[in-house]
Amino acid sequence: MNQTSVDERYPSISFKEIEEKLQTRFSKEGFLSLANLPNPSIFKDMDRATERIVKAINNQEKIVLIGDYDVDGVVSTTLIKLFFDEIGVELEWIIPNRFSDGYGLSANIIPRIVDYDLAITVDNGIAAVEAAALCREHNVELIITDHHLLPEVLPEAYAIVDQKQEDCTFPYDEVCGAQIAWYLIASLNRVLSSLVDTKSYIGLVAIAIIADMMPLQHINRAMVTAGLKLLNRSELPAIKAFLERLDKKSLNAEDIGFQIAPILNSAGRMDDAKYAAQFLMSRNIYDARVRLERLVDFNNERKSTEQKITDEALGKVNVDDKVIVVDGEDWHEGVVGIVAARVGRAYEKPAIVLTKSEQGDLKGSGRSFHVCNLFKVTSGCKHLLNKFGGHDAAIGLSLPIENLELFKSTLQRNYLAENYTEDYVDPDILGTLPFSEISFELIEMLKRYEPYGQGNSRPKFITSNVIIEDVNNMGKEDEHRRFTLSHNGIVQQAVLFKTKEVFEIGQNITRPYGINENYFNNRVTLQLMIEKIF
Repeated sequence: MNQTSVDERYPSISFKEIEEKLQTRFSKEGFLSLANLPNPSIFKDMDRATERIVKAINNQEKIVLIGDYDVDGVVSTTLIKLFFDEIGVELEWIIPNRFSDGYGLSANIIPRIVDYDLAITVDNGIAAVEAAALCREHNVELIITDHHLLPEVLPEAYAIVDQKQEDCTFPYDEVCGAQIAWYLIASLNRVLSSLVDTKSYIGLVAIAIIADMMPLQHINRAMVTAGLKLLNRSELPAIKAFLERLDKKSLNAEDIGFQIAPILNSAGRMDDAKYAAQFLMSRNIYDARVRLERLVDFNNERKSTEQKITDEALGKVNVDDKVIVVDGEDWHEGVVGIVAARVGRAYEKPAIVLTKSEQGDLKGSGRSFHVCNLFKVTSGCKHLLNKFGGHDAAIGLSLPIENLELFKSTLQRNYLAENYTEDYVDPDILGTLPFSEISFELIEMLKRYEPYGQGNSRPKFITSNVIIEDVNNMGKEDEHRRFTLSHNGIVQQAVLFKTKEVFEIGQNITRPYGINENYFNNRVTLQLMIEKIF
């Protein structure tokens, strides 16, 4: 990136302008609190679902819960189970296995639930038309709670709670499955007059909101802000075990996004998500510690598998493609989505990674990059696919092997037809900032807009003509760099993680960065977190 393009893309910005930009993220409603949470009854079918579950409880019917294998689904399952345990009602739960059962409430699950009177889904079910019909055949009444986009044909169910229904008056479109599960608990708690402290569950909900990349605005921000405080004084053995493992006294949003969520997700990616749910449901610290170790092992296996496949995938990339598509013979199905994201970042292009499935077709995931709507671009290839779903930034798909080459060429044409610009502007970079403006006062102002995450990204800045005064390697394998940098006579310390690049003293660089506080030897200093060197 040359000097002119930096100045044109990212104009200089002042302290006041930084705060004005951050304020606009919350200009519609400001900062909400838990007092602003809408009433559960605003959800379409929430009262109907509540009444049916209360009837099942009073009549001692057999109830089964069906969750999902990602963090949102695992947390949703845990919330409902913990609540039923508190009110002394028996509840069986099932989290489908990614590899043997497939996603959510499917025909594969039906044989395991035919002896139940009532089935409740969390974080899935809105597209389960076939499974819903099978439930009806076996006289299993069905309540669906989900947050995903609606298909053209809805499944038949006693009640469907999903905020994306057109006639649902819930005012927020982007909420996760665990939030809807929590609302169901709150509704049941009120009708049953059970006096459970449902607020205490919001700590777990915060984990799901962050892990499922919900925008940290409106009630999502309120629930995460309150949830973090609750987590940091939680008596849940699982949370205490996490704090021990991370050697921290308190958790922030980044801890959840980069430490806790991957560990919880790894069970479903590498083996079975039931292990993550069992960990969150641990009744004592001893069980929690043992179960967490198993999850950490899964996560370590996930990381090594992911690295191996990433290296192989990078070697198969056609650099001329606008949308990268790579496939492998025996790549682990549970990590191809992460690999797609890594390949996409490496080449700054949308990427799709496919692996040969047990059924003999190709199955995989895609992640977008820049402004590309990957869902739209891939939708034009539906006639070549067996299965397809997702949203703008992430997709899942399968296709016959014999369609692969035609799929690739059609995808490139679809991308070109959208006329996307290659002149990318990172929306997270607020502007060009001289080192003289970096201060503890700036840090304090940035803290007021935490927690940062999806929809409220942590601010980044960029500075041109920065000189490397000193550089040292860090990490067990020298994979990180520590810098002393100067700009117009002002010196700042900086770090860059996971890089193979070699830097020289006296080198002139232009780089985007975040700013944080570094605590070391009872001293607090400012530190720049470099993301990329141009």
